[in-house]
Amino acid sequence: MSKYHVYGIGNALVDMEFQLSPELLQQLSIDKGVMTLIDESRERELIETLSDRPSKMISGGSAANTLVAIGQLGGKCFYSCKVADDESGEFYMKDLVSCGIETNLQHHEPGEGITGKCLVFVTPDADRTMNTYLGVSATFSKDELVPHAIEDSQYLYIEGYLLGDTNGKEAAIVARDIAQKAGVKTALSLSDPNMVKFFKEGLIEVIGSGLDFIFANESEALQMADTDNLQGAIAHFKTLAKGFAITIGPKGSVIFDGEQLLEIPAQKVEAIDTVGAGDMYAGAFLYGITHGMSYEKAGHLASRAASKIVTSYGPRLSAEETKALLN
Repeated sequence: MSKYHVYGIGNALVDMEFQLSPELLQQLSIDKGVMTLIDESRERELIETLSDRPSKMISGGSAANTLVAIGQLGGKCFYSCKVADDESGEFYMKDLVSCGIETNLQHHEPGEGITGKCLVFVTPDADRTMNTYLGVSATFSKDELVPHAIEDSQYLYIEGYLLGDTNGKEAAIVARDIAQKAGVKTALSLSDPNMVKFFKEGLIEVIGSGLDFIFANESEALQMADTDNLQGAIAHFKTLAKGFAITIGPKGSVIFDGEQLLEIPAQKVEAIDTVGAGDMYAGAFLYGITHGMSYEKAGHLASRAASKIVTSYGPRLSAEETKALLN
């Protein structure tokens, strides 16, 4: 039996979440609804501009949020990432470990530089916009991998955001190869429409001859398949992975289990913040299929989890709220 249910790799980012109006986003020249990479000076400028506004800070990053969800449900996870030797880096590691996640940060020395940050802007329509300064996370490489932990996992989970950098892409490919050689299943999240738009070739390289599972939302799936209809995207995804899940916002999701397409309805809720919905969906689904659930049952758990998280601010639920989803 494997020691870990899921081994994840991704960008270590300290999330700072603000509630802003669409008009202010426009004034600040921020593209609404997508993730945009920014440099250190732009990050500093935005933080100074918004310094009088309340913000929530946690150890974030897409894959980290997914693994925390799995851990809260009762799964065992390992996370490889990179932080700097600074206050934010120390906060990140302590917060991750407090969530029950094992990490290479407990064994590797932090790097020089600045720990990455993600400025998350939530608008009244529950949309999420992100401006990300990767900091030292941009130098994440195969050196941060822990091969024996990958080999001792049921699934390897790759965050698509990593593929915007050559070193990150190489690390993802090396991790994939280690996993496949050891018989560990492989999963990828496309992460964001902009990642598909600008880094599709890298995603295709990581997918290689085919993965076990891919997570995407409808926008990402349509861009990946170069189509304007969901059926075309579904047909294309069947050539990329043995299984996949495509989330369709309030319409729910579709899951391909390798044989049949499952339609999973979303629970009707009043969404106030969609930050972390996709990460939570992936976490709950991966927990389900690594704990004996069918794809359909895991899909319903994932749908409940995603529906729950959009009713509160922030990319995570409390451990008690997450555990209650199993009841």
